[in-house]
Amino acid sequence: MKQFIYIIFACLGTVSTWAQQEAMYTHYMYNTLAVNPGYAGSRDALTMTALGRFQWVGFEGAPMTQTFTAHTPVATQSLGLGLSLVNDKIGPTTATSFSIDIAYRMKVSEKSRLCFGLKGGIENFSAGLENVRTQQQNDVSFQDNIRNRVLPNVGFGIYYQAPRFYIGASIPKIVENGFYGNSVNTTVNIGSESRHYYLIAGAVFDLNPMLQLKPVTLFKVVSGAPLQVDLTANFVIRELITLGVMYRSSDAFGILAGVNITEQLMAGYSFDWSTGNTTGRYNAGSHEIMLRYDLIFSKQKRIKSPRYF
Repeated sequence: MKQFIYIIFACLGTVSTWAQQEAMYTHYMYNTLAVNPGYAGSRDALTMTALGRFQWVGFEGAPMTQTFTAHTPVATQSLGLGLSLVNDKIGPTTATSFSIDIAYRMKVSEKSRLCFGLKGGIENFSAGLENVRTQQQNDVSFQDNIRNRVLPNVGFGIYYQAPRFYIGASIPKIVENGFYGNSVNTTVNIGSESRHYYLIAGAVFDLNPMLQLKPVTLFKVVSGAPLQVDLTANFVIRELITLGVMYRSSDAFGILAGVNITEQLMAGYSFDWSTGNTTGRYNAGSHEIMLRYDLIFSKQKRIKSPRYF
């Protein structure tokens, strides 16, 4: 673990960023609100999604993420409201964030909308730096812990949705907050957040009356890191069971499975194996568990049209 922690934080004192500054998800297609506020209200129901990611299982100090999102349309469907809770732990760092999302949903045709979303929230960040073993003794960047640092932020997203296609672009955190510690009465710049840019898109195609193909992709751009591209192909059998494969550029490949337990409740699981670092020799891969529930309003017997995303 000490070597792992050093790898993470060596970046903090030099280039003001680290490899995995924001949580990543294999189920990103079911967790869109976490990165794009324009998605709020898009399922025409009160949708609640819980997701747990356990990365590099068996490797001490590996990332673990828990996410809960809820969103719903309001005001005759022209507005969407949502909230996101994320708890992300990696090595000695813990980041817990809460954000509110609001989207203006503009009709561009009978069945499609162009949505503009705003995200506002706060993050509580802590890092136990004093226990990190570094190659350079008495490194001032690691002599003080960061305790309960409150970091406000705002974000923006645009999202286009049609019954069988969607595309969205977003910057969920615009402010690049800095992290500071004190050493011998001197303020030390330990590092800072880096702005992340996301592009997400997906579609659904009927292969035959009982089988559909749902390709989805996510692009992530951040300064100081290579472009990350997620490609996923999901096959939906009888609108009941979902089976898929995924690839994350220079990082991982994996599988997904899901089942629609009822019309309103879906459960999903994914497994991915890292190819981008040597930790693969010491862990049992990464696992995600997802639950999504659509609370359909009493005036609706069911959602008016299928929601594939």
